[in-house]
Amino acid sequence: AQAIVTIFDSIAPTVLVQNITVALDSFGLASISVNDINNGTWDSCGVDSTFISLDSFNCGNVGSNIIWFYATDIYGNIDSAVATVSVIDTIAPTVLVQNITVALDTTGNANITPADVDNGSWDSCGIATTIVSLDSFDCANIGANSIWFYATDVNGNIDSAIVTVTIIDTIAPIVLVQNITVALDSFGSANILVSDINNGSWDSCGIDTSYLSLDTFNCGNVGNNSIWLIATDVNGNTDSAQAIVTLID
Repeated sequence: AQAIVTIFDSIAPTVLVQNITVALDSFGLASISVNDINNGTWDSCGVDSTFISLDSFNCGNVGSNIIWFYATDIYGNIDSAVATVSVIDTIAPTVLVQNITVALDTTGNANITPADVDNGSWDSCGIATTIVSLDSFDCANIGANSIWFYATDVNGNIDSAIVTVTIIDTIAPIVLVQNITVALDSFGSANILVSDINNGSWDSCGIDTSYLSLDTFNCGNVGNNSIWLIATDVNGNTDSAQAIVTLID
């Protein structure tokens, strides 16, 4: 008698996977394929198809990601396994800077922030912090100063660029004077000095020169004489003030 024997396959594929590490590109993206996770999956009758539960990653996936690998044999049996995809960010920020000019204040000081020299620095995953190597300046920094600008992204990658901070002094000296009385000598003459008129003139970066508009007198000057004390600081800024020299005989 004849009998019919029905053969069927109920054995699912043997799924073998491997954990992998993937680096984001400069756009903050990464992709993987089934072959990246497959580690020799097989089936005695043949594997028909494989797929993974997630194949695209971005900055939000930095770290460990659990995904599923599925395999189906030619008879429809399916099995799966878990794999870990570690996503890393190794791309440093793109650092863009601009040179700036900063004027000292009346105390001879100036301060800057990283934002002052940043010119649109960016990172696909985002910049966490920015710093500069020098942010405080004084009279000793007059002129061009090369400093470093550093940017660190949210995943710890860092890059830097040199930027020039030009410090200028635009503040004129503070000229303080006092009125004086001077007597002619036996020859009908009198001379005065800057120190006779100066009453504590100062400049945060220092006064370089000072002089009087008139420092020699004679009989024709008896009475009140208006003169000027002119002071110039070390950076070329000038100011003046008027004083009265009363000449007596």
